[in-house]
Amino acid sequence: MRSEKEKMLNGELYDAMDPELVSERERARELTGQYNQTTPDAREERRNLLEELLGSLGDECYIEPQFRCDYGYNIHVGEKFYANFDCVILDVCRVDIGQNCLIGPSVHIYTATHPLDADERIKGQEYGKPVTVGDNVWIGGQAVLNPGVNVGDNAVISSGAVVTEDVPDNVVVQGNPATVVKEAEPNQ
Repeated sequence: MRSEKEKMLNGELYDAMDPELVSERERARELTGQYNQTTPDAREERRNLLEELLGSLGDECYIEPQFRCDYGYNIHVGEKFYANFDCVILDVCRVDIGQNCLIGPSVHIYTATHPLDADERIKGQEYGKPVTVGDNVWIGGQAVLNPGVNVGDNAVISSGAVVTEDVPDNVVVQGNPATVVKEAEPNQ
C-alpha cells in the first residue's frame, strides 16, 4: 500500500493530516521561520537555510522574507532567481521555476487543491497538480498561479493576474482569469 506522501507526490487524493506529512510541514515551518528572522546581511545563513529547505536551487537565488511554503522539498528553482517579499508556494506537488525568473511581492503559487464534490471535500482529502515556470519569466506582484499551470519561457504575468490555464512562450497575460494581451517583444 502506498503512503500518503507517495499519493501526494503523485497528484492523487491523500490525507494531509498523515503524521509523516504533518512532521514535514512542521520542519518547513521551522526552516522558513528561521529564514524569515535573518538579517539582510546574513547571506550565507540564508543560502544554507534555502539549501536545507528547497529541493534544488541555482546560484544567485534570493528570496526576500517573509517566505512561506508547505514542504519546500518540492520547490526547484534555477539560476538567478529572485522572489520579492511575501511569496507563498504551496508545494504539495513539484514546482519547477526556470532560470532568470523574477517574482514580485505577494505572489502565490499553488499546487494544492481540493475535490469539487462537497462530500469528498468534507472527508478531508486533497490532491495537487504540479506547476512549471519557464526561463526568463517575470511574475508581477500579487499574481496567483493555480494548480497545474505551465508558464512558458519569456512570459510576463501582470500584477494581480490569476493564472488558471497554461501561458504560452513570449506573451504578456493579465486579468482574472489571465488572458494573453500581447506578445512580449524584445527590447520593450
